[in-house]
Amino acid sequence: MVPRVLSLMRFLIKGSVAGGSVYLVYDQELLGPSEKSQAALRKAEEVVPPAMYQFSQYVCEQTGLQMPQLPPMPKFNLPIRDSWNSGIITVMAALSAAPSKACEYSREGWKYLKERTK
Repeated sequence: MVPRVLSLMRFLIKGSVAGGSVYLVYDQELLGPSEKSQAALRKAEEVVPPAMYQFSQYVCEQTGLQMPQLPPMPKFNLPIRDSWNSGIITVMAALSAAPSKACEYSREGWKYLKERTK
């Protein structure tokens, strides 16, 4: 009986973490327009390092352990806006142009076949 309860508790905890992360992504509109996603990334870059430092100081005070100082986070100069959903944009552009290209290619094919059969 106890293993079933523990596995149920583990499942509920994992489900809660997954549901919370999905809610957070939806709430922060990270899957929406790239401007909002970039703003959320900038906000996370500003908020996370100080929060991690404060949490490590709190843990050190509560446990009496000394944590070594971590090196600073490296700065990446990655233009996110240039590559944000670029694959999806390329695929959707190709799919939207596919019917007109197919029509154009079929016309050229018929024209070629007519010329060859004469």
